[in-house]
Amino acid sequence: MLKHLSVQNYALIDQLEVEFSDGLTIITGETGAGKSILLGALGLIAGSRADTQALQDKTKKCFVEASFNIKDYSLKNFFSSNDLDYEVTTTIRREINPEGKSRAFINDTPVTLNQLKELAEHLIDIHSQHQTLTLNGSEFQLSVVDAFADHSELTIEYAADFRKFKLLEKQLFELTEKESQAKKDLDYFQFQFNELEDAHLNGNKQLEMEQELETLNNAEDIKLNLSKAENGLAGGEQNLLSTLNEIKIILASMAKFKPEINELSIRLTSSYLELKDIANELDSLEGDIVYDPKRIDILTQMLDAIYRLQQKHQVKSIEELITIKDDLSNKLLDFNSLEAEIEKVKKELNSLQKSLLALAKKMTANRKKVIPKLEKEIASLLSSLSMPNAQLKVSHTASEILTKNGLDTVSFLFSANKGSDFKELNKVASGGELSRLMLSIKSLIAQLTALPTIIFDEIDTGVSGDVADKVGTIMNQMAKAMQVITITHLPQIASKGQSHLFVYKEDKNNKTYSNIKKLTAEERVQEIAKMLSTGTPTAAAISNAKELLKS
Repeated sequence: MLKHLSVQNYALIDQLEVEFSDGLTIITGETGAGKSILLGALGLIAGSRADTQALQDKTKKCFVEASFNIKDYSLKNFFSSNDLDYEVTTTIRREINPEGKSRAFINDTPVTLNQLKELAEHLIDIHSQHQTLTLNGSEFQLSVVDAFADHSELTIEYAADFRKFKLLEKQLFELTEKESQAKKDLDYFQFQFNELEDAHLNGNKQLEMEQELETLNNAEDIKLNLSKAENGLAGGEQNLLSTLNEIKIILASMAKFKPEINELSIRLTSSYLELKDIANELDSLEGDIVYDPKRIDILTQMLDAIYRLQQKHQVKSIEELITIKDDLSNKLLDFNSLEAEIEKVKKELNSLQKSLLALAKKMTANRKKVIPKLEKEIASLLSSLSMPNAQLKVSHTASEILTKNGLDTVSFLFSANKGSDFKELNKVASGGELSRLMLSIKSLIAQLTALPTIIFDEIDTGVSGDVADKVGTIMNQMAKAMQVITITHLPQIASKGQSHLFVYKEDKNNKTYSNIKKLTAEERVQEIAKMLSTGTPTAAAISNAKELLKS
């Protein structure tokens, strides 16, 4: 239930505080005094879009804050799932800065506009004048049938599954598009991968082959020079090792005479042994090197292949070629996994479609079952509103194509007079008839839902006299189960409320501001008397106002 509303710097409102009572609250005032502005402020609380044009002073922030008693409305799950503090008296606040940026808060915690709307849907229903036109919309008409069918858990489950279904459809589309593109690239990727695979790439192979080829290409020079070096060390009679051996013998014979000579003898012996070992290795290396034209051809071809691949892929090392090969391998594997993923999604879609179809058929059965009762109760309410021959017919069709609402489409057809053909609402119903029809529907829905507050903005358009009195009576009956706030220009309805608020304009500092006050019993008599007459209320109007308030 709406308890309190505070508005600052919004449209014609400078600063305003309103306390709301339970039951039926009436709001009246002169045309242009700001009644609809009040609704606009409440619309911000319900999650409507912010507009800087609404700022009264363009240099300051706009604040709208409302408090609700939510004790009996089973909303703890909403607060816990959105990580919000649950308070029996919950406060919703909107702020709009001069740049047009808006912020929303629930119990002083910042929230998104979607979160705000989700909570507001459980707290308040604002029925403005233009909303009567939504009565012509198939979405609204189906929602009326669903409310009467009382299968909200079923529709919520279906809606959640349908969202999953559409997401899976999107995923399947994207996967098949990806598969189609992959098929175009598959042969090319496979060819590139085979080229790299046939090259038998490894990190050190290129350097080793380049070194081996360099050696083979210079084999004769290398053998000749190695032979010369080995011959210089150990070949012939007068070679370096022979000379060193003679010197080694000389030093060894004199080593006993002086320690320094002994040390030199030892060092020379070590050098002699090292050089002898070098000579042996030179001889071995020279023997290992063999000029092999066939091997040269093989290495040349292999290196040419590597150089060509490096040039083709614009890289400079085997490591980079290996990375490209691994990437191609992954793409080829991805294609295989893509096929498996597509099959998986298709199975999920098929399973979910069967589940959705079962749920949709249950919804269809429930909707068809309640349509006769809905038509009967609407006719009864319209009769009580001085439309004894008016009838609402709900045309129902079911298709085989699943939509977000199931398989069903409904259309409200209306006949205002006996013997008249049933036609679509926008082709046959007048403004007053639409208002009465909408009020009838809202009153029925109010009995079926736990919505705490409903606000009507001149739903009495097009009615007067006895009909207006009956409209007020229906609102009063609704107010026994919920809080009803109505903006009206009819005294018959204004007299029905338990509380009466008056919106007025006042001039201050060369500006016009809207304000609101709660009327006393005497002020209420005067206000209703003004609505019954023009100019200053006559004695008869005052007397009539008192009679209306007693009824």
